[in-house]
Amino acid sequence: MPAARPATAPAPSTAAPRPAHPLPTLDLLLLAVSIAGISLSAPLISATAAPALAIAFWRNVMSVGVLGPYALLRHRAELRGIGRRALLLAMAAGMLLAVHFALWMPSLRLTSVASATALVTTTPLWTILLMRLFGVRAPRLVWLGMCVAFAGVLVLTGVDLSLSPRALVGDALALGAGLAAAGYMLLGAEVRKTVSTTAYTLVCYATTAVVLLVVCLVAGTPMSGWPAGAWWQIVLLMVAAQLLGHSLSNRVVRTLGPSVTSTAILLETPGAALIAAFWLGQWPPVAAYPAVVLILLGLVLVARGGRR
Repeated sequence: MPAARPATAPAPSTAAPRPAHPLPTLDLLLLAVSIAGISLSAPLISATAAPALAIAFWRNVMSVGVLGPYALLRHRAELRGIGRRALLLAMAAGMLLAVHFALWMPSLRLTSVASATALVTTTPLWTILLMRLFGVRAPRLVWLGMCVAFAGVLVLTGVDLSLSPRALVGDALALGAGLAAAGYMLLGAEVRKTVSTTAYTLVCYATTAVVLLVVCLVAGTPMSGWPAGAWWQIVLLMVAAQLLGHSLSNRVVRTLGPSVTSTAILLETPGAALIAAFWLGQWPPVAAYPAVVLILLGLVLVARGGRR
């Protein structure tokens, strides 16, 4: 038997560094479809002649109506056997999603689509801050990106305050919606470790619908009485933003992770702004463009730092 190598003189490692695993191509494509669907959400909500809270409620009810039969047919055993912890986390995610909708949708009636979308996409910044509370340290580049993005937030809110206090209230609601979305993403990523996308989204959306129903009843929001065109717009919103948008993001968060998934939401800002400009004629003031650029630049730095 050969003599053991002395512990005080370890041989230097000659092994090559392990290469980073590439991101799954299919999941990246699904994420792109998700962002495209979400980008249509803000202009469509702004153009729909119905109360914002009612739109939020009906889009979730319709989603449950579409997903429910399939989930009960193909995932009945999983739904029956879901653990208590996973069930409570999925319901908590649904509650946070309801808060997100209850804040963001009214913000679109108070400020511009471009401002509301830029501010709600600060979700990755809130995600990093929440993860830090749980002991996850972020690289310096991530913190630099957060500072740049928040500088953009301050500039944008200052521009909107110069327009009207109403727009500033809309900005505050959009920021709160971004924070709620961060918690929703983190909880969803935890649940998706053990629960399928279909089972999770059914529990999540059902919880969201119940919470929003209570909010609508308390607020005295009308739940019907709109033209037929408004109902078709809600259906389109459900398909584009809910089924293709949120559901696909729930599908890919398990493999891509919450940081990459939430950071990709930054692409919603230019997409929604362009749709709103050409469809609704909502061209943001010139002073808002540098602020939006700062927010997007900060989010890009967060994305790069997170990948490292």
